Amino acid sequence: MACSKTFVTLGMFIIDEFSYTDSEGNFTKSSTFEIGGGGTYAAIGTRIWLPPEQVGMIVDKGYDFPSEIENKLKAYGDQMWLFRPQNEARTTRAMNIYRGDHRGFEYLTPRIRITPRDLTNTALDRPRMLHFICSPLRASTIISEAEEVEGWNPLTIYEPIPDRCVPKELPALIRVLPSIDILSPNAEEALSLLSIPIMRPISKPLIEEAANRFIQLGVKDAVIIRSGELGAYVLRRKTGGKWVDAFWTEADASKIVDVTGAGNSFLGGLSAGLQIANGDVYEAVFYATVSASFVIEQSGLPAITSSGDRALTQWNNDSPRRRLEALKSRARHE
Repeated sequence: MACSKTFVTLGMFIIDEFSYTDSEGNFTKSSTFEIGGGGTYAAIGTRIWLPPEQVGMIVDKGYDFPSEIENKLKAYGDQMWLFRPQNEARTTRAMNIYRGDHRGFEYLTPRIRITPRDLTNTALDRPRMLHFICSPLRASTIISEAEEVEGWNPLTIYEPIPDRCVPKELPALIRVLPSIDILSPNAEEALSLLSIPIMRPISKPLIEEAANRFIQLGVKDAVIIRSGELGAYVLRRKTGGKWVDAFWTEADASKIVDVTGAGNSFLGGLSAGLQIANGDVYEAVFYATVSASFVIEQSGLPAITSSGDRALTQWNNDSPRRRLEALKSRARHE
C-alpha cells in the first residue's frame, strides 16, 4: 500500500497522570491526567506545520479509552490517527511524579510497543520520515524491520529514551548509528552517553564536543543536541555546526509552563521543516524550535485556535509563521 504520509512516529500514545507533592511527600496539588506520550507530542509538533493527512501515528485504544480523549485527538485531524482497538487491555498509562524539584516517571500498565511491521498495509505504510523513541538495541530492531520492506528507505530520526542514555548503552548505540540519519538527544543525555562529566551550567563548547563525538562514532548525517534555554546545536557531517536559539528567552519566563513533550515536539517540527525546506537540516531546526515553543506554554497539548488556510492557522492564538519569521530575524541580527 502506497503511503502519502510525510511523517510517522513509532512513539506510543499514553494517558499521563500527575502527582504533585512537596519535598516531604505532602500533596500540593490534586492529581490530573493529560493526553501524553512522546509519539503524541512528536505528531503534534509536525501537525503545527503540515496538514493532518501528511502526519501519522498509531493510537492503541484499550477497553477503558476515554471518549473525550478521542474527541480531543480528532480535533487535530482524523487523518493523523490510526486507532487500533485493544479490547483485552487497558490503555497505556503512566504516572509523572513531581516531588519538590524532582520528577519521576513510571508506567502504570504494560506497554504496547509499535514497530515498522505494524505499519504494513495500513494508511501509515512506508512514510518518508520515521521517528522513534527507544533504547539503542530496540532502534537496531526497528532499522532491521524497516530494511525488510522492499523499496522503502525512510529518513530516520532517532530520539534515545532518557533512561537508556547511560554509558553502558554506548556500544549498542555505536552499532546502530550508521543507519541513523538524525540523532537527537538532549544535552544531559548526550553527555551521559559519552561519559563526559556534566559541569553546571552546561556550556556550549561542551555540547559541541559531544556532537563532534557522535559524528566521529558514525551517525549518518546529523546530530542535533536539544539544549533547553541555550537553544539547539546542529552538526552535519558535511557542512559543520550551528546554533539556533530557543524561541522563548529569559524575559519570557512566564510563557514557560511545562516542558513535558518539548523535545518530542521539537523533532516533529524538525520533520515538517525538512519537508518544507527541501531537506535543509539547519533551516528545519527553526521549525522545530517554534513547535517546541507552543508545547511548553501549557500542561498538555497546544490548541488549534483558528483554522482554514494552512498558512493562517493559529495555535494558542498565535501564528507559527509569525514566530518562525521572528526567530529567523533574531538569528540574522546576531
